[in-house]
Amino acid sequence: MQKILFVGLIFSSSLVAQTAYDFLKLDASARSASLGGSFVANIDDPAVIFYNPAGMNFVERNKITIGFLKHFLDANSGFLSYNPHIKKVGKIGLAFAYTNYGSFELLDELGNSKGNFSVNDLGLITNYSNLLGNDFSYGVNLKLIYSSIYNVYSLAFGFDAGLTYYDKLKQFSAGISFLNVGSQVKSYYNIKEKLPLDVRVGISKKLEYTPLRVFIEFVKLNEKSSSITQRFKNFIFGGEIYTSNYFILRFGYNNERKRELKIGTTTGTEGFNLGFGLNVSDFRFDYGLSSFGKAGVLHRINISTSL
Repeated sequence: MQKILFVGLIFSSSLVAQTAYDFLKLDASARSASLGGSFVANIDDPAVIFYNPAGMNFVERNKITIGFLKHFLDANSGFLSYNPHIKKVGKIGLAFAYTNYGSFELLDELGNSKGNFSVNDLGLITNYSNLLGNDFSYGVNLKLIYSSIYNVYSLAFGFDAGLTYYDKLKQFSAGISFLNVGSQVKSYYNIKEKLPLDVRVGISKKLEYTPLRVFIEFVKLNEKSSSITQRFKNFIFGGEIYTSNYFILRFGYNNERKRELKIGTTTGTEGFNLGFGLNVSDFRFDYGLSSFGKAGVLHRINISTSL
């Protein structure tokens, strides 16, 4: 009987799949990552589909964004989000996200090599959003989630739901989302695993007479805690500085990541993020750097345009 041995498939707590579907918690785009993951109140980027399906209603039609992330070790991730304009259908969105964990050696019970195998995760999303009055929108994502290791696989169906409020005149937006609600329909073996449920609430505001837009968000509000203050310790703060129509600076701080990656009483750069956006013709190039403390830093890139 053959055995699959995993050597080195132990990433940081924010990266490794502690269940079959924890890859769904990874930040999708370079822009959202540079803001620390504070994106539930976004209204102008198709990558919002991964954070709040209602935000897609305000995104300009026929926008597409594609991104790539090189993880630690040999893992890679990528995503695509697109909101096509289809007459008489409504405002829909399409997206996928994948993670490949590299190649691993397959050994039998005597330690003899039997070749290599791969480990992969994939999520496919279909989105629908619409207005509730002039300033409110609602949205729903339907998800097909697939995970495979060697010759076995796991399958789940899920959905996201959200609400977004956007006041264009005041340049203020707010959002709430319920992510990864669903169930596993095929497990790897006999034990079913849960989807990483996440309830998020956030706001975004362009500060008057300044080039700064701020983002504040609370995540994992569904998780049990000993007090109200403990529940709100998983917060994210970020900002965008519009230096011109062509160049945008970004920064973010993720307190949840800071607490998860902190070693003892030592504090470092874990949880801090930086990035920028560059507008060239009809394209926007985004770069994001995320610090995981002593584990290292991650670099993300993506490109967005209109089709």
